Amino acid sequence: MITRIWHGRTLTKDAAEYRNFVIETGVRDYKSVPGNLGVQIWQREEGEVTHIYTVSWWDTYQSIKQFAGEDFEKAKYYEDDKKYLLEFEPHVMHCETFDFR
Repeated sequence: MITRIWHGRTLTKDAAEYRNFVIETGVRDYKSVPGNLGVQIWQREEGEVTHIYTVSWWDTYQSIKQFAGEDFEKAKYYEDDKKYLLEFEPHVMHCETFDFR
């Protein structure tokens, strides 16, 4: 299993609205791709800035490429992200994941 982690920062006053935007765009798109095993949103407030993480699980790198394209290490953004994000991180992180539940 492969875990894909994306990180963004938004103003805390916009965090709930941005989280809903992420659910309607990124989470919906993740879940539409065969090979996606699930997704979570992690959120952490630091005063006026809130960190949003999408953490998704995939069966193979090929499945991730169906979502993100050939350059799958590159972060994928949507047009309206510019309304919320304080910066655009260029890359995501991928980790091989070993689950011992």
